[in-house]
Amino acid sequence: MNNGKKIHNFSAGPSILSEYALEKSIQDIQNFAGTGLSVLEVSHRSKPFVEVVDQAQALVKQLLGLSDDYDVLFLQGGASTQFFQVPQNFLQSKAVYLNTGTWSKKAIKEAKGFGSVVVTASSEESNFNYIPKEYHIDDDADYFHCTSNNTIFGTQMKSFPDTSVPMICDMSSDIFSKKLDFSKFHMIYAGAQKNMGPAGVTLVVIRKDMYDRVADRHIPSMLGYKLHAENGSMFNTPPVFPILVSKYNMEWVLNNGGVAGMEERNSAKANLLYNAIDHSPYFVGTAERESRSHMNACFVFKSEFENLAEKFDAACKEANISGLKGHRSVGGYRASLYNALPLESVQALVDIIENFNK
Repeated sequence: MNNGKKIHNFSAGPSILSEYALEKSIQDIQNFAGTGLSVLEVSHRSKPFVEVVDQAQALVKQLLGLSDDYDVLFLQGGASTQFFQVPQNFLQSKAVYLNTGTWSKKAIKEAKGFGSVVVTASSEESNFNYIPKEYHIDDDADYFHCTSNNTIFGTQMKSFPDTSVPMICDMSSDIFSKKLDFSKFHMIYAGAQKNMGPAGVTLVVIRKDMYDRVADRHIPSMLGYKLHAENGSMFNTPPVFPILVSKYNMEWVLNNGGVAGMEERNSAKANLLYNAIDHSPYFVGTAERESRSHMNACFVFKSEFENLAEKFDAACKEANISGLKGHRSVGGYRASLYNALPLESVQALVDIIENFNK
């Protein structure tokens, strides 16, 4: 029961979606594009849905400020499939990886099955509570791989290296959240369920000249990027509904100031929450300040106040705050501040923290 009050959804994923995307999607479940069919039962090769894919691809390029030098693909299998699909395609001799958390470690593990992997820097010795600042990228590497935001540990890359080596980035949890020169990247991939749409579709943005870098090995058809590009993400049946919802969510981003508008919105939310945590005698943030994520704010009770956790949890439940529990690797709490989360939800959490201070 939510007592008729708003649910404040801080889930790390699948995460909150914009009301606009939900309302538009509900309409299309009932009657898609005037066809009289639900989008859940319409042919993926029908003209109305092909238009949805075309519009979604165009929105990705518009929001990221990318030219037609890039292909936009809607695939399946999540970022976890990209962990091996990337090296299967592009790791010929050596790749450089930055290890900043659980997902980086998984990507590194998969890449080692295809060639030499150089871990140029890691923050594992401190439980990934910071982003390494200085590291070297070998000029002869096939590519450099990084993870822009770490949901579990609440850290985020604030800048990216200038390198002649193709840069590939897992942006699953902060895609469309802040301004960047996205043309620095040869490839971006993102599981949708953090900050783009519902679970079930994976975004891949790839510069077309990467097709010339594909390794000389057998690559199953389903795992070749160029084949998916040539078929407009229709080589096999795509995840129709997640693509549709993601399109509407991207429209909402565009209508609310684009990526620049999201950055301003997310900065306000993060600053409000981190300020409350820093001024509380009971809580402490787990990530180093310079590496703090604007998407996932992780905090714990100071050791001498851990006995208050039950009381805090009860207050959050009473205020209809959902999805705040931290990952077991860090403990405590994790407030995910994705694009669609409104400032009022952050204020509801801050009010509880400040009431504890009193």
